[in-house]
Amino acid sequence: MKPVYKWCLAIVVLGGIATASVPFWPAKSSYDQAVADQRLSADKDRLVERGKYLAAVADCAACHQSPDGAPYAGGLPIQTPFGVIYGTNITPDKEDGIGSYTSADFFHAVADGVRADGQRLYPAMPFGSYHAIRQEDSDAIYAYLMTQQPVHRKNPQTELPFPFNQRWALAYWGVVNGKVKLPDDPARAQGAYLTDVLGHCQECHTPRNAVGGLKLAEAYQGGDLGKITAPSLTPETLAARGWTAEDLRTFLKTGMAPQGTMTLEMYPVLLHSSQYMKDEDIAAIQNYLTGDKLPEAEKRAEVPIDAAVRQSGRDAYISVCAGCHGLNGEGKPHIAPSMNTNTTAQLADPRNLVHVILDGLPEQKLANGEAMQAMPGFRDTLSKKQTADLVNYMRAEWGGQPANITIKDIEKAGG
Repeated sequence: MKPVYKWCLAIVVLGGIATASVPFWPAKSSYDQAVADQRLSADKDRLVERGKYLAAVADCAACHQSPDGAPYAGGLPIQTPFGVIYGTNITPDKEDGIGSYTSADFFHAVADGVRADGQRLYPAMPFGSYHAIRQEDSDAIYAYLMTQQPVHRKNPQTELPFPFNQRWALAYWGVVNGKVKLPDDPARAQGAYLTDVLGHCQECHTPRNAVGGLKLAEAYQGGDLGKITAPSLTPETLAARGWTAEDLRTFLKTGMAPQGTMTLEMYPVLLHSSQYMKDEDIAAIQNYLTGDKLPEAEKRAEVPIDAAVRQSGRDAYISVCAGCHGLNGEGKPHIAPSMNTNTTAQLADPRNLVHVILDGLPEQKLANGEAMQAMPGFRDTLSKKQTADLVNYMRAEWGGQPANITIKDIEKAGG
């Protein structure tokens, strides 16, 4: 759960249109405390077990673990273009965690982005997606968190420069930006709830407007995460990249598919969340994203590439890539994925491919004991021209994308 937000721009824009009445508008969703009290005092063990599962589905640990891996203890830095925000301590410690929170306090923090003390949370907490969380699910997660070991560890202070440190302005951000809504179709509602609300997948995979809110009318058409991009997940683009419904289910459950492995910002999703999900929930997510049947993809046309660029790119591939990914991009089991069907090479935006080539990847421990070895970066091995030629070779050979990447594109992508 680490989306890159442009919410700070919202503070500047919205500060100019602020009126005195907005801070007094209702900020909190309705919450039935009597029902919650009855629920929390009933079958506690069953509620806690369900809360454990839902906390995994919602991927709470990805942002709220500590840098040394302590579950829910907070302190993990979340990089944004405007400064560092820290995941908070959500253990039941009364001083530094949420031990003094009521179930209603917790619900309003999750669904509305408002802390127990009335302070507003930065949208790094995806309350625009969690806004539609069911009260019974929030209560279950709350019950589970309250059984965790309290950790007496203060939250690092988030220190953003002015005016981004003005939390009051976030009231206006919340007013002008829409929130995720569930479809009326009951056949799609559960998949939408798991995907859009608990899974908050739109936070990365949907583009944002000028003030950092989700462009909900362009759901799953791809998002900008700074150095990298979150690919489009529309049925048409999934089909064009060779995905099947089974591939998507397998990818979510195991972190592996013919299209590659879970890397970059998706790796924590597998590590803390999707591998633990029930098969029927994985299937509901897949069906929501793909529909009953993915559309037929057009046959990929051969991509023209300058002969000298192709030879240079091929030479670079053989020199630094083929040892693990195979001479013809076939990959090696348990070592490196295939390039022949790899999504990263098929993206129109080259940033993910450039980032991986330059900076490499750490070892990936996937589901069921599977693993992929670490990949070294080649920033100091390849020249910028060699990198551009390599990217163009891979895009033309396996990606179906134009071989039009220049040295300036490599530099813009971080090279």
